[in-house]
Amino acid sequence: MLIVWEPQYSVGVAELDNQHQRLIDLINELHDAMKERRAAATVGRTLEGLVDYTKTHFAYEEARLREHGYPELVTHSYVHKSFITKVAEFQAQHKAGKQLVTVEILDFLKQWLVEHIMGADKKYAAFFNAKGVH
Repeated sequence: MLIVWEPQYSVGVAELDNQHQRLIDLINELHDAMKERRAAATVGRTLEGLVDYTKTHFAYEEARLREHGYPELVTHSYVHKSFITKVAEFQAQHKAGKQLVTVEILDFLKQWLVEHIMGADKKYAAFFNAKGVH
């Protein structure tokens, strides 16, 4: 297992915590597929699932932030778009047979997600809670 959900990752909003846990699960599935040297097609499907769910999560999170008037939404959204662009590049290279899922890519995914949750996402925790969103 590459990432273990820790209570300190909680942003105090149950649905967002559940989605963050799902993202961790998907990164762990990608890690397992790579570690077990599963076929490139299997790794590709897992990577595609991660990309799709990441987009779904970001859209949900941004909609909730917009709904409640989060003042740092533009910056937060930009960070999401940058991540999606980077992961889409990994995915395109993998589909083209130019890039395998490597330890470096998995480390990037892990580090980015944990730092994003502990940094940018933690910033909105108090905002949501003050609005009665839990």
